[in-house]
Amino acid sequence: MTDLPLALVTGASRGIGAAIAHQLAPTHRLLLGGRDEDALARVAEELPGAEPWRVDLTDSSAVEAAASRISELDVLVHSAGAARLGTIAEVPADAWRTSLEVNVVAVAELTRVLLPALRAARGHVVVINSGAGLNARPGWAPYAASKFAARAFADALRVEEPELRVTSIFPGRTDTEMQRAVVTHEGGSYDAARYLRPDSVATAVLTAVTATPEAQLTEITIRPR
Repeated sequence: MTDLPLALVTGASRGIGAAIAHQLAPTHRLLLGGRDEDALARVAEELPGAEPWRVDLTDSSAVEAAASRISELDVLVHSAGAARLGTIAEVPADAWRTSLEVNVVAVAELTRVLLPALRAARGHVVVINSGAGLNARPGWAPYAASKFAARAFADALRVEEPELRVTSIFPGRTDTEMQRAVVTHEGGSYDAARYLRPDSVATAVLTAVTATPEAQLTEITIRPR
């Protein structure tokens, strides 16, 4: 196991992040990023060679301390995220701050402090974006703005760090706890069959990560059928 490449997956305690961890487990050692210690421990128990990496990504000091223990990193998957929804007329400033802090600033800062480790491995950064990062819908402005910014971050990183591979994944609606909260907010009824499975998004990540060395999958868009 010690000879396998190392991957760090944020948001790995549930949903898409946990599915990504399961897909990468056969070929990678894993650091499972998240804040819920018990949930991370449960995922780690299912994956030999996986270790919880508990840190609040909005705490820059904690992120830097945790990242300092990683000398070489082959894959960094940004799967943690927050969705604060509402119309521009009704959402307060803290909804914008939360969306930008979690979905953009935390992504940029974690990548920044891990750049030496990523450069050492000529690694791969994967940003789990959203369909909202391509099209802004009414009632989704704070979330969409943060995801448009996350796309710009990935595009800039790809140019600034040409030795790294950088992939943005744009899933449509996916069957997760976050999606259930979104549907409740919208006043709809939840039907899991209408949405992507987390495993489908994880498969896209695995495809990007295992592409042949000369290939870089810059953007992957996935939609429910």
